[in-house]
Amino acid sequence: MTRRTDTPSAWDERTQLVTFLDYARDTALTKCEGVSAEDARKAPLPSSPLMTLCGLISHLRWVEHYWFQVMFLGEEPVGPLTEATDDDPDPEMRTAVDVPLPRLLAEYQEQSARYRRLVSEHDLNSTAKRPISDGRRVDLRWVILHLIEETSRRNGHLDVVRELVDGRTGV
Repeated sequence: MTRRTDTPSAWDERTQLVTFLDYARDTALTKCEGVSAEDARKAPLPSSPLMTLCGLISHLRWVEHYWFQVMFLGEEPVGPLTEATDDDPDPEMRTAVDVPLPRLLAEYQEQSARYRRLVSEHDLNSTAKRPISDGRRVDLRWVILHLIEETSRRNGHLDVVRELVDGRTGV
């Protein structure tokens, strides 16, 4: 069972931001505990055929990769991000049904640990190497806040999908 807390060990800004991002990440992991391999691949929402537990975890993993490595560090996109098109903007969700959920969760956890180190090594005011669509460069603080929002929103999706595929609620 994943242990979660939204109470930081200290009250400085960095600790609070990291604690809330980790809390959101841990909530995503908790929402997937005990699900069967079959249910992890089910897409129960007819209007959202890519919304599976596997797809959502994969999406969270690749969203963090995009914001930390591509936008903040300025690296080139890799993996399914290189396959995105206007007709298929989220290939990481489509291809995830072919990957076992335990592997997706392990990759997400390993990556989260790397990004915790990245955050600890940079000032919150450090600016991203790449600009966002309007030409401005966000700072690391904005990236963390954005990922808290993104992960929390996807947790709502995970909650709905989990309830629909096997009835589990309350996580």
